Amino acid sequence: MRIGLYPGTFDPVTLGHIDIIQRACALVDRLVIGVAINRDKGPLFTLEERVAMIEAEAAGISAATGCQIVVHPFENLLIDCARDVGAGVIIRGLRAVADFEYEFQMVGMNRALDSSVETVFLMADARRQAIASKLVKEIARLGGDVSKFVTPAVNEALRARFVG
Repeated sequence: MRIGLYPGTFDPVTLGHIDIIQRACALVDRLVIGVAINRDKGPLFTLEERVAMIEAEAAGISAATGCQIVVHPFENLLIDCARDVGAGVIIRGLRAVADFEYEFQMVGMNRALDSSVETVFLMADARRQAIASKLVKEIARLGGDVSKFVTPAVNEALRARFVG
C-alpha cells in the first residue's frame, strides 16, 4: 500500500489544499493529512475544529477517488510523523517560487534525517495557486468575501468566527 503524508496547519483548509488532496489521491492508496499543532502560529481555529473541517471536506474526495484518507494531528518532527504513519512519501503543495526555496531546505533536512522518505511537490491548479490560509483569514477578518477560496462550510465557519 502506498501511503502519503500531506502535512500542514490547515487554518483553515482552503480550495488550494483540497486541490492538492485530490491530486495526491491519484498517487497514493492512503493519504494521511497531518494537521500540525503549531503553537507559534497562533491558529484561528482549534486543533479539533481544523481536524473536523478537513474530515468533512475529505470524506467526499475519499468516496470519489477510492483513496483512504485519514486525518492525523501531530506535534513532532515531520519526518517522525511520516515514520509514525508509515508514509513513504511526503506530499507538499507549491504556490510560488518563494515556497520552493523554503521547501528545498526542508527536503534537504528531511533527507538527512531519513533518506527512505521521498518528498513530492504538487502544484495546485492555476486558479488556486494564490490561495493562502493567512490571506483568507485576513480577508475574512476585514469583512471580505472568501467564498472563492474556501468551501461553503469553511466560509460559514470563518463568518461565524469573525461576525459572531
